[in-house]
Amino acid sequence: MTRHIQTPSEIQALLADAGHRPNRRHGQNFLIDGNLMRRLIESADITTNDVVLEVGPGTGALTEHLVTLAKHVVSVEIDPPLHDIVANRLADANNLTLLNSDILANKHTIDPNVRSALQAEPTAPTGRRTLVANLPYNIATPLLINLLLDELDFSRFCFTVQKEVGDRFIAKPATRDFGPVSIVLQATCDIQLIAHLPPHVFWPAPKIDSVMIRVDVVRNPFDTRERLHAFTTFVRQCFVHRRKTLRFNLAKLVDTETRDQIAAHHDLTRRPEHLPVDEWIDLFERRTPPGKS
Repeated sequence: MTRHIQTPSEIQALLADAGHRPNRRHGQNFLIDGNLMRRLIESADITTNDVVLEVGPGTGALTEHLVTLAKHVVSVEIDPPLHDIVANRLADANNLTLLNSDILANKHTIDPNVRSALQAEPTAPTGRRTLVANLPYNIATPLLINLLLDELDFSRFCFTVQKEVGDRFIAKPATRDFGPVSIVLQATCDIQLIAHLPPHVFWPAPKIDSVMIRVDVVRNPFDTRERLHAFTTFVRQCFVHRRKTLRFNLAKLVDTETRDQIAAHHDLTRRPEHLPVDEWIDLFERRTPPGKS
């Protein structure tokens, strides 16, 4: 890939012309390392059959590459000045839908305008829906879970995110970072750590490291999407009292008979973070057999 990557001075000039400065509240740290930008794009393996969702395009450094590769790009920018920069720079891109919106209507819901824009652009028969983005840390977890559970059928997520968030996606059982998002993603996806990103590859430089991750949706361990939703809710409920045992947490979710039946197959004296993913799936199936709610 030999396309031009925006330099730090070009980004700063675009912001200065718009009278805008990076907004910490929106997690505006722009990726300025050309090699890492290329690696992010190449890792996503985009084809002309694909529909791509980008969140937080900033000054359009990534967007201008995505529109040359994908069938269509839906790019969502919450900050009006940045939205206007991208709109002006890519006014001639006829395969770009640019929205000035928050990607999440709330913690558990994709913004309806974003959903409508994505639904209006079906993939080609052999294409996929892919997220490619430099994600603000505060929306990364709810965004991935919502896209995974949504009927929009996203099959790939390729993104950068602060390391402390990325660590939760790939965490192993019996570690501090292992929790509901680890379990749900690992139950349904193959997760690959692409690269570690030190602070200086962003402008302004954040105070902590970041990572680049690719997530491929490869399975649903249950028979329906509704069951996957129920599994996600169940796992979250079991972590409400993280320092308590599974027996304690299940007491608030199932009757005594069901809990005793589960205890015949699972050691409920453990804390939730000590169960591996396959055991969580089995525990859920015993708690909620197919056909039950």
